[in-house]
Amino acid sequence: MAAEHTPLVDGFGRVHRDLRISVTDRCNFRCTYCMPAEGLDWMARDDLLTYEELARVARVCVERFGFDGIRLTGGEPTVRANLPVLIEQLSGLGANLSLTTNGTSLPHLAPALEAAGLQRINISLDSLKRDRFEQITRRDELDKVLDGIDAATEAGLSPVKINCVVMRGVNDDEIVDFARFGRERGVTVRFIEFMPLDAQGEWTNEQVVTKAEIVAAIGEVFELEVVAERESDPAARWRYVDGGGEFGVIPSVTEAFCESCDRVRLTADGMLRHCLFATRELDLRSLLRGGATDDDLAAAITAEVGEKWAGHQINQVHFIRPSRSMSQIGG
Repeated sequence: MAAEHTPLVDGFGRVHRDLRISVTDRCNFRCTYCMPAEGLDWMARDDLLTYEELARVARVCVERFGFDGIRLTGGEPTVRANLPVLIEQLSGLGANLSLTTNGTSLPHLAPALEAAGLQRINISLDSLKRDRFEQITRRDELDKVLDGIDAATEAGLSPVKINCVVMRGVNDDEIVDFARFGRERGVTVRFIEFMPLDAQGEWTNEQVVTKAEIVAAIGEVFELEVVAERESDPAARWRYVDGGGEFGVIPSVTEAFCESCDRVRLTADGMLRHCLFATRELDLRSLLRGGATDDDLAAAITAEVGEKWAGHQINQVHFIRPSRSMSQIGG
C-alpha cells in the first residue's frame, strides 16, 4: 500500500504541489532581457544533476508530498541531449508534465517529447516581427519558432501556450497582434510583466507594461470576459466573448501572486529554491551525491520550504535581486 502524502506546507500555510526543474543553464538564444550577447559562464557539466538525480528529487516530491505538477525549464531545456529520456523517467510519476522552450527544436523533437509522456508545452515568443525578433534574441530564427508552434500542435501537445514578455518601448505595440495570433493559431497567449531577472541588471520599473494596460489594449479591439479567479495559477485569464479562445496575463510585478504560490524550483546544478527571487538555496546535489536517503531529502526539503518568505516584494525599498539570472534559475 502506498504511503499517504504529507503536504509540503510553509509557515504561511501555503501547500506546495508544483516543481520547476531546470535541466540546463545553456541556451541557443541571447535574449537582451536575459543575458549578454556573449552568454554567461556556464555551469560545469559535472555540476549538473544527472537525469536520474533530477528524477529522484521529482519522485520524492510526488510520492512524499503529493506534487501534481512538474515543469521542465532551462536555459533552453532542449539543448540538453536526450531530453525525452528524462521525460520518460518523469512521466511514470503521475504528475502533470510540461515544458517551457523557445521552440526552435520542436520541428524535429515534438513527436518524441509527446511519445515520451510530455503533456503540455509553453513556447517563448516576444515578437512576431522578424527584425525585432532578431534584435531581442540576437538570432534570426523566428521561422523556426513559428514552425515549432505548429509542430507542437500537430504532435498533440495540449494546450500550447505562448509566453510573451512585454517590455515598454520594445514590443508593447504588438499586444493586439499577439492576441490575433493566438486566436488564429488556436493557442493561448500569456503576456508576462517584465521582471528584474536580467543578467545585466538593467531592469527598471518604467519598462514594465502592466496587466491593466495589456488587457485594456486587447479590450479595445475584442469584447472580453474574465474566465475565473487565479487560485494558484499565476495567470489572470480572459475569454473572447465571440468564442475565439482566451489569453492570460502574469502580473508578477504589479499584482504579485505570492499569497497563493505553490511552487518550488530545482536549478540544473541541484539547488532547491523556494521562490524565483529567493536569496537562499538548499544544496540538494551534495545530499544526493553524499548518500542521503529519501527520508533525508524529504526532511531537508520540508525544512527549506518552512523558511519561505511571504513574498518577493518587488518595488519595495528592501527588495533584493537574486544573485542568479532567470536562465541560471529556471523559468
